[in-house]
Amino acid sequence: MDSNPSNNFNELICSFVDNDELLSKIATTSPDVQEFIAHLCQRVKQLSKIGAALSAEHNLPRLLQMILEEARRFTNADGGTLYLMNDDERSLRFEIVQTDSLNIRMGGTSGNPIDWYPVKLYLADGSPNHAMVSAHVALTGEVVNIPDVYDVAGFDFTGTRAFDNKTGYRSKSMLVVPMRNHEDTIIGVLQLINSCHPTTGEVVPFSSSDQGLIIALASQAAVAITNTKLIHDLENLFESFIQVIASAIDEKSPYTAGHITRVAELTMLIAQKVNEVNYGPYADFFLNDDNMKELRIAAWMHDIGKITTPEYVVDKSTKLETIYDRLQTIQVRFEILKRDIKIQLLEQYCSNSKNTTLPNTSFLQSYAERIKQLENDLEFLANANLGGEFLAPEMQQRIRKIGELQYELSGQKQPLLSQDEIENLCISRGTLNEQERQIINNHVLVTIKMLEKLPYPKKLRHIPEFAGGHHEKLDGSGYPNHLTAEQLALQTRMLALADIFEALTAKDRPYKKAKTLSEAMKIMYFMAKDKHIDSELFRIFYKEKIYLQYAQQYMDSGQIDEVHLDIE
Repeated sequence: MDSNPSNNFNELICSFVDNDELLSKIATTSPDVQEFIAHLCQRVKQLSKIGAALSAEHNLPRLLQMILEEARRFTNADGGTLYLMNDDERSLRFEIVQTDSLNIRMGGTSGNPIDWYPVKLYLADGSPNHAMVSAHVALTGEVVNIPDVYDVAGFDFTGTRAFDNKTGYRSKSMLVVPMRNHEDTIIGVLQLINSCHPTTGEVVPFSSSDQGLIIALASQAAVAITNTKLIHDLENLFESFIQVIASAIDEKSPYTAGHITRVAELTMLIAQKVNEVNYGPYADFFLNDDNMKELRIAAWMHDIGKITTPEYVVDKSTKLETIYDRLQTIQVRFEILKRDIKIQLLEQYCSNSKNTTLPNTSFLQSYAERIKQLENDLEFLANANLGGEFLAPEMQQRIRKIGELQYELSGQKQPLLSQDEIENLCISRGTLNEQERQIINNHVLVTIKMLEKLPYPKKLRHIPEFAGGHHEKLDGSGYPNHLTAEQLALQTRMLALADIFEALTAKDRPYKKAKTLSEAMKIMYFMAKDKHIDSELFRIFYKEKIYLQYAQQYMDSGQIDEVHLDIE
């Protein structure tokens, strides 16, 4: 025989309901019997519907509340308590408490928290606590059905009597059932109080049929709770694992630490506000809890491809930096060149052995001017090496001219700057050359490739699309797939906007100064006009002051200034 009582009960009822011969015989019995059988069948059907509803509900507080309410409705119970086993399996915590006649609703979705002490399963000396009925049921797995709690031996109802004295209530009949899941593990206790007669309202004992149905319901509920908690735990584990990976990517570079976290936070701020606005083309757009979770994970994963990007590229804080900043090598060459000029001066002076006077003023002035020019050139290269918003063509030409100078090493003349050094110093914006920029850009393709390999549940299937499109532009000029507005989901546009705004205002980039709010918003205003970002989304970003909410949390006070844009 199956050890699970709910399985035996369900099998018995199903065999009864499906037995046509038996049903035909029942049809010839008295009306009272027919009424009883019809009532029983109706309750079985209700139990089946409840089982389906429990399986579909994955919000744990709502699920627990549904379990207790359905159990009370089945038995016409005035009150009830649902306990869950704590992780240490040494106590039961109160999850839901209800009493209709006292208008008590606590726990679940009621908004009234339960701050009562848990029910201890073991006493101070380590012995089992069989005096408390809920603890006894949790420890033994037995069902306890008490007609009158004031007239029972073996259990301590001091607390119940104290509650009654305080409230004027009269606790009487009680049914306490263990909640045993599919692994035969007791995960909680369902306690019902005061079954009321459906006609007279008189408090009566819980019937044996009530007990059988509640046993079946408790078992179904335990399985639903276990599944819901398992799903919830797996989702938490998945999101925590994602955040660990994202943190590792951020920590890989001291110059982008916190970038992913800030982008994820800003993306969700935008999404929440889009849910709330009642104007514009996105007034009817709404992301439910699953949609929000999908977008949040995509935001956390949007730079996962950077895990494969070489550190010397990610950390390239100056134009000449590789493993080290090659400006240091160029500084040595300048010192060699200055030394050569000084040696040349001394050799010219010493070549005339009869010369007993110091070099004339014009000769020394020429030497000083040459040294001064070299020092100016070195200072210019050092500034150019830092990168920035724009390096003018005439400045690039000066770099090439400096590179034509020669110094002598091991008896051989060599150019002061190599071709690679010249190309890097002539980078017009930032610190990355074209090849390195392609390496950085490739992180998006790697992100898509990595994310597409994961087996997502249906509600998370768009994560690769959202995360992989954060560098696309509405006019098709973005990368890596040159998608256009029609191909970009609104969630992708939210993530793209957040990524750009964070990059403009970030204060930890060594190659550029962080923008003020007004500067960043002005740049994005023109990006919206040029169809690089969603103009309507940017309108919401501006009108709802999302930028200011973000700034107050993540930007220096010196960056926060007044923003005025010509947006209605």
